[in-house]
Amino acid sequence: MGCVLTKKSRRTPGYEEPTVLAAETPCQSLSLAFTVSEVEALYELFKKLSSSIIDDGLIHKEEFQLALFRNRNRRNLFADRIFDLFDVKRNGVIEFGEFVRSLGVFHPNAPVEDKIAFAFRLYDLRQTGFIEWEELKEMVLALLHESDLVLSDDFIETIVNKTFSDADTKGDGKIDLEEWKEFVSKNPSLIKNMTLPHLKDITLAFPSFMISTEVEDSEV
Repeated sequence: MGCVLTKKSRRTPGYEEPTVLAAETPCQSLSLAFTVSEVEALYELFKKLSSSIIDDGLIHKEEFQLALFRNRNRRNLFADRIFDLFDVKRNGVIEFGEFVRSLGVFHPNAPVEDKIAFAFRLYDLRQTGFIEWEELKEMVLALLHESDLVLSDDFIETIVNKTFSDADTKGDGKIDLEEWKEFVSKNPSLIKNMTLPHLKDITLAFPSFMISTEVEDSEV
């Protein structure tokens, strides 16, 4: 009984029952491939992240940055875009249900089509339904910065121009979803980061990209 009461006391307005989340089947762009026990393990991870700065049961952007970089003040366009896509309700925080559903696309068993679509939305910074040249350049710069790679402006321009030219098969100055799918099919490494192997056995280890610790026993 003690465990049940404690679990209830930690619930937030965004909490959803693991049995409900696990029962949802993949549809459209939603990929849920977690069992009940895996969702419960994700809840333990969610509690750690959502209480790292503000203990309110919600993941704020600063907490997301802290989880990714161990630094709440280190900003990164790539991380900002992931946070924005996880924040489905667009209210500036990530609730538990949003957290689980969004992580679903990173599961090794999630459909490749969903991973490609998520990556497209990641690059579509202005949410126009297309990836434009400037957006591609912004993301390339952000990824290079995160990798601590320093390249000349000319070389970066060459990379962006070549990539954009190869993807924009219609030659209309923008990349639509169909062109993106075709481009990724020829360059699968583009969605390599869309799969987190640890999610296949989340009951044993948390996703390494967020926090490097083994799952601890639930609080009682």
